[in-house]
Amino acid sequence: MLDYDLAEIYGYEVKRLNEQVKRNIARLPEDFMFQLTKDEISEDFLKSQITTLNENGNLKSQFATSSWGGKRKLPYAFTEQGIYMLATVLRGELEEQQSIFIMRAFREMRHYIKQNQQFVTQSEMHLVSARVSEISVQMSNMADRQKKTEQDIKVRS
Repeated sequence: MLDYDLAEIYGYEVKRLNEQVKRNIARLPEDFMFQLTKDEISEDFLKSQITTLNENGNLKSQFATSSWGGKRKLPYAFTEQGIYMLATVLRGELEEQQSIFIMRAFREMRHYIKQNQQFVTQSEMHLVSARVSEISVQMSNMADRQKKTEQDIKVRS
């Protein structure tokens, strides 16, 4: 998922979400989050839309590409694990609920892939399944370590 999608889901401005990312960059290695290149984004991303009212009160719209290239920063893309780690950075009830929703969406995607495996070779499916299992174990271990760290901090306080 892209940073601006996650910002909308979590109720943040993209700028503020990315500030949190930068403050916690150690939690988001490049296999959890990476910045897209200009070649990887659509041309529409670089355009801004200008909407005005004409004299009849009807909306008039035009697209323009600014000399700055539309949006000034290329978006960050987050993997499933990156979204999980981002959720540990963003605190609050909304963030928790949205993170649960996103994790369920990834689960449904895996289920959909499994149901449509006739389009994927058996060896590709084994590779994906093995990687998903490996990542699930890593996420579980990270969650356990985080809980232990939080408990240790509470004990020391």
